[in-house]
Amino acid sequence: MFMPGGNRHFSGIRIKAGGSEMMIDTSTVGLIQVEEDTKILPPNVIITTFDKIINWGRLSSIWPTTFGLACCAIEMMAVGAAHYDFDRFGIIFRGSPRQADCLIVAGTVTKKMAPVVRRVYDQIPEPRYVVAMGSCACTGGVFRTYSTVQGCDTFLPVDVYVPGCPPRPETLLEGMMKLQEKIRKEQARWSPWR
Repeated sequence: MFMPGGNRHFSGIRIKAGGSEMMIDTSTVGLIQVEEDTKILPPNVIITTFDKIINWGRLSSIWPTTFGLACCAIEMMAVGAAHYDFDRFGIIFRGSPRQADCLIVAGTVTKKMAPVVRRVYDQIPEPRYVVAMGSCACTGGVFRTYSTVQGCDTFLPVDVYVPGCPPRPETLLEGMMKLQEKIRKEQARWSPWR
């Protein structure tokens, strides 16, 4: 226990805010380790790394831009509707790529459309992520023709592939959760020295 003016040894944390100072005795309470690099000091002090705070904020607020090219776009719209409700994961569709941080390519990409998709991707600010939704966006699907791009990974860096023709809304939800796990494991992606 801390006694002002006393000679006892103090084991605790000293917090200075403005002109006031607070001392918390940790000899009786102690730090509780929740997971690696995250500790809690009751009642409401959390000690963690800067990467975890940034990644938690980023994975809890993914804003994909809407770019539906074919039938997969209808399934993407269904995920944004009330039954599946993307909003509960913090995923809100944006109409402008400059307000988004993720691009969901839903549908068949033709060679004529590929430069437009790339332009939309280039307008998204860093850090940006790409989800290829459906067999056509992943591999070209059943369209082995001269006009169809055989997978959007030929002109975009794809982070998550969502298979299916068309994939069910639950599959896109799982794909976005995989993207959240990928964001959770990033290190110094927010840094200007990356």
